[in-house]
Amino acid sequence: MDSTDKKLLNMMQRGLPICEFPFEEISKELGIGTQEVIERIEALKVNGFIRRIGAVFNTKKMGYKSVLIAMAVPEEKVIEAAEVINYYDGVTHNYLRDNHLNIWFTLSVRNNEEKMSIINEIIEKTGVDKLYEFPAEKHFKQEVFFDMERVVND
Repeated sequence: MDSTDKKLLNMMQRGLPICEFPFEEISKELGIGTQEVIERIEALKVNGFIRRIGAVFNTKKMGYKSVLIAMAVPEEKVIEAAEVINYYDGVTHNYLRDNHLNIWFTLSVRNNEEKMSIINEIIEKTGVDKLYEFPAEKHFKQEVFFDMERVVND
């Protein structure tokens, strides 16, 4: 990763420009071509520096409700279960934990009927006995920024 990649990662963490051609705007700031920006982002994804690019919405303000869900999945079915869960648009996070309840995910839905429909489908498709719901009582927002350009001396 060179200095341009590091600057690009910092820019992307702060947010993409809200415009018709965001990569063109980034390319101007970096002093490189738009195609090179796209190629660098792809290389950063392929090499595991970027896991996902997507918008973060305030679901509550949009009229959605979020719930944290945990489930116990046999180890040999974890990948299959994760693929089932990730199919749903309302799933924003999906994590494997070293616990009896080994898969945890968040689900944002418009109403209880939608939530129950998705939960029932996940139960049916994964074969788990039960999902455990942990409704959000208080929202905490922790912003994380990894300064890729900062020099760290060991």
